[in-house]
Amino acid sequence: MKDLFSGEDHIVVTLDEVCVNVNCGLHPWERHPERPTRLLISVRLYAPLTSARAADEPIIDYDVVRDRIRALENEGHIDLVETVADLITDSCFSDARVVACLLSIRKPDIYNETRGAGIDLFRTRARWSGHK
Repeated sequence: MKDLFSGEDHIVVTLDEVCVNVNCGLHPWERHPERPTRLLISVRLYAPLTSARAADEPIIDYDVVRDRIRALENEGHIDLVETVADLITDSCFSDARVVACLLSIRKPDIYNETRGAGIDLFRTRARWSGHK
């Protein structure tokens, strides 16, 4: 991340643990549409600050990302949380100022002995733009 931020000041816009019920998973017990999997999704959006004060910067609207996360509940079955992360990434970069995002996706109810299973995925705009 050192090269990405190269000494610049950044603001990190956050959404913590947006809770959605999504038909997601490879296990047989995760494939019942009447019993969706609860996901906790956190997002960090990284944007350079061009002024000395963060309050002087235009607002980065995280409603776009929140709305995309909530829309997952109506999209049918998704096998992998990695796919869920890819579906959210476009909305993270909908604001041209966002240069990177970090997504954390957890299934809090999958195993009794842990708080959650899932992934953390860091994406940069430079690498994502070639994805499509």
